[in-house]
Amino acid sequence: MATSEEKQETVDALKGERYYRVLIQGYGGEAAYMSISKEAHDFWKPIIDEHGDNDLVAYMAADDDEEPEYDEIDGVPEEAQFLHDKDDDNYKRPWYESHTEFEHSYGGEYSSCRISVDEVGSDEYGAEHIAEILDENISELNERISEESDYEVELVEMTTCEEEPEGTEYIAQLYSSEKGCFFEGIITTYGDFDTNKLKIYTTEYMNGEDTITSVEYDGVDIDNGGGDTNGKGYYASVWKA
Repeated sequence: MATSEEKQETVDALKGERYYRVLIQGYGGEAAYMSISKEAHDFWKPIIDEHGDNDLVAYMAADDDEEPEYDEIDGVPEEAQFLHDKDDDNYKRPWYESHTEFEHSYGGEYSSCRISVDEVGSDEYGAEHIAEILDENISELNERISEESDYEVELVEMTTCEEEPEGTEYIAQLYSSEKGCFFEGIITTYGDFDTNKLKIYTTEYMNGEDTITSVEYDGVDIDNGGGDTNGKGYYASVWKA
């Protein structure tokens, strides 16, 4: 004999598919981590310590054919030009495509984002809005779900990024801080939306932020259709690994 849960699943299936739009919005950004030489580190570190990161940001964010305006230095010596690829006619690569990059991140920051779920009429863009299901800060939602389930359900699963590659002694990072929508996807399922079937994955990167990397519902990845963000500023640093 079918259980009540199995009977409900049959009823839901007969009613047809239902669609839920998932949005993750707030603050986050994009970061690139790259290996640099000791000479580059030793040039930039004292400047940052004394004057801040403005000149390093100017160097890293400028295009190859653009001569940056620096606040505290007259120019960057060759040994400190870590974005210039000597194997490619000394072409200065964009900070987000560095030839020595070993880690890259992009996404909303876990503690600074909200998640909203709305039922919509189809999986098409601009589909009719039917009902608001959820709108809550992700960290608060995770805490609420955990408490309600006596910590048997964890909405968020956190991991830490791998260490720098072997042989890397000095690291440079540029972080582009952004605000807006970092994730937009559609859940296609049967029956009512169940928050306990939602899973948000985050990774803690070297800047210390827990970046949202993917979202699942009922064990299935939700495709991220892309978002829309506005840049809020650049931050740069160098350090010894």
